[in-house]
Amino acid sequence: MRPVAIVGLDCRFPGAPDPGAYWDMLMRSDEGVGKVPGQRWNAQDFHSPTGAEGHSNTSEGGFITDPDAFDNEFFTISPREAAAMDPQQRLLLQCAWRAVEDAGIAPQKLAGSPTGVFVGIMGNEWAQLHLTDYARVTAQVGSGNGYCMTANRVSYHLDLKGPSLAVDTACSSSLVAVHLACNALLSGECDTAIAAGVNVALTPALNIFYTQAGLSAPDGRCKPFSAEADGIGRGEGVGAVVLRRLEDAVADGQPVYAVIRGTAVNQDGRSNGITAPNRWSQQDVLTAAYRRAGVEPSEVTFTEAHGTGTVLGDMIEIKALGQLHADRTGRPMAVGSVKGSIGHTEGAAGIAGLIKVALSLHHRVVPASRHATKENPALKLAKQGLRLLKTPLRLQSKPAIGGLSSFGMGGTNAHAVLESAPAYAARPEAVVVDGERTSGRTGLGSGVFTVSAPSLDALRRNLLAQADAIQRRRVSAGSLCWSSNRVKTGHRYRFALPAQDTGELAGALREAATDDDLLARLTGNPAGRPLVALLFTGQGSQYPAMTARLYRESPLYRRFLDEADAALTPHTGGSVRDLLLSGDPEVHRTRWTQPALFAVGYALASSLAELGVRPTLLLGHSVGEYAAAVLAEVFPLEQAAQLIAARGALMERLPEGGGMLAVRATPRDLAPLLEREPLVGVGAVNGPQATVLSGELAALGRIDDALQKRRIRTRKLAVSHAFHSPLMEPVLEEFAGIAEEAGGGVPKLPVYSTVRGRLLEAEPMDAKYWTEHISAPVLFGEAAMQLLEAGPTHLVEVGPRPVLTQMARRLRPSALAGGQSVALVPDEQAGGHQLAEAVAQLYRSGLEPWWNAAYPEEERAPQRLAPYAFSDAHRFWTRGPIRSATATGVGVLPASGAAAREQSGEAEPETRALSVAGTVEALAVLPSARESAPVDVVASAVIEAVAGVGGYAPQEISPGSLLFEDLGFDSVMVMELKDRIQERLTGLEAMSVQDLLPRLSSVGDLIDYLRDRVGAAVA
Repeated sequence: MRPVAIVGLDCRFPGAPDPGAYWDMLMRSDEGVGKVPGQRWNAQDFHSPTGAEGHSNTSEGGFITDPDAFDNEFFTISPREAAAMDPQQRLLLQCAWRAVEDAGIAPQKLAGSPTGVFVGIMGNEWAQLHLTDYARVTAQVGSGNGYCMTANRVSYHLDLKGPSLAVDTACSSSLVAVHLACNALLSGECDTAIAAGVNVALTPALNIFYTQAGLSAPDGRCKPFSAEADGIGRGEGVGAVVLRRLEDAVADGQPVYAVIRGTAVNQDGRSNGITAPNRWSQQDVLTAAYRRAGVEPSEVTFTEAHGTGTVLGDMIEIKALGQLHADRTGRPMAVGSVKGSIGHTEGAAGIAGLIKVALSLHHRVVPASRHATKENPALKLAKQGLRLLKTPLRLQSKPAIGGLSSFGMGGTNAHAVLESAPAYAARPEAVVVDGERTSGRTGLGSGVFTVSAPSLDALRRNLLAQADAIQRRRVSAGSLCWSSNRVKTGHRYRFALPAQDTGELAGALREAATDDDLLARLTGNPAGRPLVALLFTGQGSQYPAMTARLYRESPLYRRFLDEADAALTPHTGGSVRDLLLSGDPEVHRTRWTQPALFAVGYALASSLAELGVRPTLLLGHSVGEYAAAVLAEVFPLEQAAQLIAARGALMERLPEGGGMLAVRATPRDLAPLLEREPLVGVGAVNGPQATVLSGELAALGRIDDALQKRRIRTRKLAVSHAFHSPLMEPVLEEFAGIAEEAGGGVPKLPVYSTVRGRLLEAEPMDAKYWTEHISAPVLFGEAAMQLLEAGPTHLVEVGPRPVLTQMARRLRPSALAGGQSVALVPDEQAGGHQLAEAVAQLYRSGLEPWWNAAYPEEERAPQRLAPYAFSDAHRFWTRGPIRSATATGVGVLPASGAAAREQSGEAEPETRALSVAGTVEALAVLPSARESAPVDVVASAVIEAVAGVGGYAPQEISPGSLLFEDLGFDSVMVMELKDRIQERLTGLEAMSVQDLLPRLSSVGDLIDYLRDRVGAAVA
């Protein structure tokens, strides 16, 4: 058998709400056994120390806490449906989600995949309590019960297309489910499988059965292989593992808990009673599993036994093991059973044992078994080549092998052979995400920690859960961030925070969870993908050492600046990079300014592109157009470098005596003055009242004097030459020759040209364009206005300081009322943290970055994060605790209040009064265009009907509530909704479901539609 990897797991067992607590309990040899909770059944009514007929000899067992808690809103399940669902379905939904996250997979990414779901389950006591109460059977009760639905719920809510089945082989159910999952993986039916087991004890029926069959321990505790063993103690719980073929797990960089080497399943056949175990069949299933695993019995270090603590069962299991291991003189195989700590979890017993074995191999220690200190001498363990785990067993450094047995009442036996994960499984050489493999140096210089949730309350809860877990971690913040980017995404509210240190990260998460203003700043709720416009800053934004800190901190930026420097150096006669890093003021000389700004713009834009920020709109101010042109594939980097270097060098050779003057006036206002000064022209038009004049200094002085007399504001710019003016003419011919050599084509991305003042329409940015570019005015205002009309959600400044985004916002504030400005380099000291914040800001707005590029390879190491923290605010349970018929005259006490309504789907009188009050409250927020009586009647009827069908309080329903996305409606609920509305609105003509479906987007849409129908009927 090819190896199958356990890559993720989650569980909840008595005394252990999660895998960490489960492992701690096992290592302490502790137990989670106690009194039967009053929520289940009144134990005193069914308890008889002598085991009288119809009674159990124990009032204790292993029970999980809060089995009624369920985060129905997370799965968009209405309260009414949640209340009808078997709690085993609810527990499995949450457990499966957390196990997938533990595997390093965002569960939403499995949607549509052929992922299989295999669930072991042997009890359906919820159905016994509800499907026999015929008057209260509803559509929700029907779909809320049944073995098949335990698996199908997981497949449905995660949108999984692979095999989905529930398995009932009694106590071996969940290990048989694992066996089937492995076979499905190896046959190619699925590439990922979720194998699980669940058991919730709702009635005393099995307690009574075990007692009457002589199998029940009076103290409710399993004592496997102990001299004190006297029967079974019931337990409950849920567990799930995520399985993948080992080669696939390694290829995808998933850390592996343990490897399943082989599994086998068989049956007792006709033996000494249908409920009696069969030694020879157990021996055969062990032999088959060893054979499939390719191991000898002597290689197995320990076995997690079925070990229920019944005298006969323990004896037969030890003899079966002994038949294969009796020759292990001097090195007996260790044997233990988790049932001593949590009880016999029946349908979940196999998964409980599997998780214990996987964790043991992962931690390289096998916990001691509770009750093992008083070994049953009749078992003659030493003679069988076996020993009980009385103390923890440290596993050797070499691969360790463990076995796991699970035997079902009725004769279906299962055994699995597991091995510790190979060392290479947790250290992948490279990880591919979104089909992109990074190349060269990567890393922002700071990680970005992400968390998403369907609501702000859920986000706060999960930020605290992550903060608590991270506080205890001793790994790099970068690897935690990278792992969060892979797993903690996909929900409506997106939180993102740059982080470089785990202590700082934990504190920041905790602060954000408790500070609403901070949380609002760090959280987005995008309606769609952002429409990004890149604005490339031009000359005048330069300063010594610009982006030097970013270069030192960000390998990604460093890589692209080095690329630009290598392309420029043959043409500049020196290194632009070295100039920037040294802080040389020579950067203000034109021959260096222009290539340096080009290099910075190219490196920043290329870094964004590597991160998956694909711009839709491009605009460059003056020399900023060169980097924009490279991004738009007008020409390659090398040609652009040649051209910008020549441009700067030629301009610097021009004689001094030119300058530029910013004026608060329009070009039309300045035209009369310019007519008298042929050596001055309009250098730039940055807005309606933002004109820059460029030309001879003396002539500019005369114009400035005239403007001062007219009280028009002016400002002299610190420049070396009169750029974009008639004084540039002497360089045009030589530059044109170089431009012809460099070439230039039609941009492949929309470029809003500051030469043309508009979007280029299939026009080449060729030699003619770039030659004109030198002396033509920069029409930024016109180009930017047209860009804003395209509706970008984000203006991203690509340059050494934010200049253009502020100018663009002043042009048309209303165009970006809901948009954002993003500065990649917000100030002169900006580094990797600021670049990471820009990426975080874009992610919050809906961008899906290619996170691999944000981290160096050594930080792309999977880390298991705290799983999703579900809400326990909503509780769904059956009616009152079960009492004996002799004590009360009834089998089940009826529910009261909300619980009864959730079960029956009908409102009680006091609830109807509340519904009316809730409807009035909801009407207050409805559109007030029509205040006639029919409007109130319609709104009241719709809200009452929606609330009744979904089991919501009327106050929870608003006109903006989406029936499917927010309230969890489905086709069955729509049919009931139609009937309820027609009952409430007399005179309404008959409707079909097809009539309603197009109007069911929101409650408000439905109300408006029905208003018109009611109005037409009245008319």
